This record gives sequence, C-alpha cells and structure tokens, in this order.
Amino acid sequence: MRVPTLVLAALALTLGACGRKETAQPTPAPRPSVEIGVSLLTRTHPFYQELEAGLREAAAKHGYALSVQAGEFDVARQKDQLEGFLVRKVAAIVVSPCDSRSIGTSIKAANDAGIPVFTSDIAVLAEGVKVVSHIASDNVAGGRLAAQAVVRALGEKGSVAIVDHPEVESVLQRVRGFEEELGKHPGLKIVAKLSGHGTKDAAFRTAEDILQAHPDLDAIFGINDDSALGALAAVERAGKVGRVTIVGFDANPEARAAIAAGRIYADVMQDPREIGRRTVDAVARYLRGEQLPVSELIACRLYTKEDTVTPPTTPKP
Repeated sequence: MRVPTLVLAALALTLGACGRKETAQPTPAPRPSVEIGVSLLTRTHPFYQELEAGLREAAAKHGYALSVQAGEFDVARQKDQLEGFLVRKVAAIVVSPCDSRSIGTSIKAANDAGIPVFTSDIAVLAEGVKVVSHIASDNVAGGRLAAQAVVRALGEKGSVAIVDHPEVESVLQRVRGFEEELGKHPGLKIVAKLSGHGTKDAAFRTAEDILQAHPDLDAIFGINDDSALGALAAVERAGKVGRVTIVGFDANPEARAAIAAGRIYADVMQDPREIGRRTVDAVARYLRGEQLPVSELIACRLYTKEDTVTPPTTPKP
C-alpha cells in the first residue's frame, strides 16, 4: 500500500523535531517596581557627582530604579524635569533646587498628585508646599567653621568679603552661620557681599569688582569651591596671592590642590556621597510607612593644609 506523500512529509517533520533540542529563552530580568525621579542642581560639579554616586549605591541596595537629571542652574529646565516625573508617576521625587523659592510650583504639583518629595543638599523655601524630609550638610555649622578659619588666619582685625549665591537655600544657611560667627569678632568687618552665582567665571568677575572697590581687602569667603577658585583667579590677577586669605566650601579636588599649594587657606568639607545614600534610605523608610524627621543634617569639618599631609576622615554624625 502506498503512503500518501503528505503523510510522509508530516512524519519526517515530526521525527526531525524530536531530534532537536529546544533552545532555552532567557528570562527577562524583572524591572524594579519602584522608580525615583531625581533632579539635581548640576551633574558637572564634583560634589553632585559624588552625591549621585551615593544615590545610586543606596538605590541598588533597595532595588530601586533612578531617573537622574539636572537643571544645570536653570530652574525652568528643572521644572520641566519634575513635570516629566509626574507624567511617569514615579514613586518619589528627589530634588536639589536650582532656585529654592521658584521651584515651589512644581513641588505643589507633586503634592497634588500624591507623589512624595524629598530634598537633597538644598531645601525648598516656597510657602504652602510639603517636603517629606530634607537631607543635607549642616550648612549653618559649616558657615561657622569657615568664619573660624578666617579668624585663625587674620586674628581679630581685618576686612572680609563674601562671594554669595543667595538664590540657593544651602548658601543662605552657610552665609548665616558665617556672619553669626564673624559677628563675635568686632574687629572683623564684612565690607562686601555680592553674588558670584555659584560658578567660577561669574565669581571671578565678582571678586575682581570687590578687589577694585576694596583694595585693602584681607579675606574672601567663597560659598562653594567654584566661588573660591574664581576668587583665587581674581586675587592672582591682582597680584595679591598671600595678601588676601581665601576660604571655600566643598573641598573638591581642585580646591584641595590649591590648599596644598598654599593658595587657598581652608575649605569646609562635606560628605556628598553620604547625603545621597541617606536620601534614598529616607525614601525607602517613608515607603515602608515610617515617620521621618523634617530634616537630617550631616556634620562638616574644616580642611586645611595640614590635612594634605594626613588626609581627614570623612565626618559622620
């Protein structure tokens, strides 16, 4: 009896299939169920690069996904980033505001959407908005340390200038601490306080103006290291290195090198990586239903030329 051709073909296909091993398909990795939207002041500064590293370390520990962006000092750009996080319905938002007051409308929108907001390094000053918790350096105490460094360098008499950036809450705190501490020494007078906008180029121009207006200036407090380094460039151009004492804030690598060379007197040292870690830990605790403090402040310390010989231990509260 002849077997129909179609039956033979079907039998051959069946036997061939039995002789092959099925290739196992990889199981796709599960996507994290919790996404946190992060908008930093900037990602170009070493401080915020370290802070982001701390955020990512803690996010990996908790199994969270991070979407990290930066306003790069532009609050309108930062507002757009926060609006994008609302559209994506992230589990939480972390922000380091470019402008502590103007960002308030975006924080209010997150409040209305039921998305918890946390601030890292820089607080929100807008009224009528809710931030779950603020994690940052103790900037008031840091400002006092900067003033103590000026006192150590000048003694009880001299003229002092501040290269400021008053749009940012953390800077307001630093300057407040600096002015309070310096006020204990009546012979030390603040003769100028002008904004350098937190950037090296702008701080250079600001410091040049201050030096021209106050040729006998004794010291400059730069509210971050870009401000201090910009002021240093102006002091160098004026031929006053060693005559004008400079104190900065952050202790980034370039500033530490300048301290080692004796061109900057001292810096207030923060721990941005720890700020990042604790920020994500605070988010995790909140999502577990824990009550959090309104703020969590991390200690600073003073970094001087002596520390370039014996590196300091990062402060822990």
